[in-house]
Amino acid sequence: MKLSDFDFDLPDELIATRPARPRSSARLLHAEGGAVADRRVRDLPMVLRPGDLLVLNDTRVIPARLNGTRTRPTPQGDAVAGIEVTLLEPSAEGWQALAKPLRKLRQGEVIQFGDDLSATVAEIGETGLRLVFDAEGDAFDAALRQVGAMPLPPYIASLRAPDEQDHEDYQTVWAAQNGAVAAPTASLHFDQPLLEALAARGVEFVHVTLHVGAGTFLPVKVEDVTTHKMHAERGFITPEAAGQINRAKAEGRRVIPVGTTALRLIESAATGPGQVAPFDGATDIFIYPGFQFRVTDGLMTNFHLPKSTLMMLVSALMGAEKIMDLYGHAVRERYRFFSYGDASLLIP
Repeated sequence: MKLSDFDFDLPDELIATRPARPRSSARLLHAEGGAVADRRVRDLPMVLRPGDLLVLNDTRVIPARLNGTRTRPTPQGDAVAGIEVTLLEPSAEGWQALAKPLRKLRQGEVIQFGDDLSATVAEIGETGLRLVFDAEGDAFDAALRQVGAMPLPPYIASLRAPDEQDHEDYQTVWAAQNGAVAAPTASLHFDQPLLEALAARGVEFVHVTLHVGAGTFLPVKVEDVTTHKMHAERGFITPEAAGQINRAKAEGRRVIPVGTTALRLIESAATGPGQVAPFDGATDIFIYPGFQFRVTDGLMTNFHLPKSTLMMLVSALMGAEKIMDLYGHAVRERYRFFSYGDASLLIP
C-alpha cells in the first residue's frame, strides 16, 4: 500500500467553512449493500433499522487556541510580544501545548492570556512546551471560555479566523467530557429533533469518550503507509457502555459508530468478535485496508482529506476501490468536504 493509493483531486471550493443549518439538513451519501443514494442527514430515521445502536463520542472540545503576550526585560526596558498557543493535552504536570513562535520562549517565562488567566512555561521541547496555568478546575474552564477560540482544523483556519459562532458550531449537542482539541465531526450533524426522531424509530444510543487530539490533522509522511505511527488519544468506555454494545452484538443488532473516533475506540476495546471490554487509557490504533473489524457494522462519517489516515480507515471498511468510487461521486455531485461538510453512511 502506497500513500498515493489514497489520493484524489478535490476542488478547493468544496471545502466547507461553515456547517449546514439546521445541522440535520446536511447532505448524506448513503452506501449500503452495493447501492448508493443521495439523501439528507434528516433521512436517517428511515434509513436505519429499529434496534441499530449508534455509538456517540461525548467528548467536549475546549477553546484551545489562545493569543497571549509575553514580557521580557531588555536593556531598553520591558519588551512585550505576542504569542499564539494551542493546547494539546492535560497532565498532572501541566498542559502540553504548541506555540508560535516557540524558539523565542524561555523556561520560567509567564504568558498572559487576558486579565484572568496566565501560564508559566515549565518546559520547552523541540516541537512544543509544557504550561502550568494559574487557575484550575471550574475557574480554569471559565477563564478559557472567555479568552480561548475553538481550534478549527488547519484547512478551515487558513480560509477564515475562528469566531464566536464556532463555539456552538464546533461542538456536538451531547458534548459532556472536556478534553478534545478537535471535534468528532460526523456528530456535528445531529440536532435534538433528529435524536428524538431516531429514538421514536427504535434506534438506540450509547456514549463513549475519545478525546480527539491535534494529531488527527498530522499528515502521513511515509510512502509505505504501514510504517506510519499514529498519535495516541485518551479514551473511556464504561462497563455499562461496554455491556450495551455487547448486548447489541449478541442480539444480532447493528453497531454503527458515528465518526471515526468512536469507531477507533470500540475497535481498540474489542476483545474478540462482537465483544468489547471497558476501556480507560490511550489508543494509537491505526486502521488501514486488511484490518479485521470485530465490532463495527457500519460507519457515519464526513468526507476526509486525501492521503489521510481517515481515508485509509474508510477504505479498510468499504474497500479502497469502492471508496474511490464514492468520493468521485461526492465530488461530481458537489458534496461539501471535511469538518464542516456533509456526511456519508457507509455500511459494507
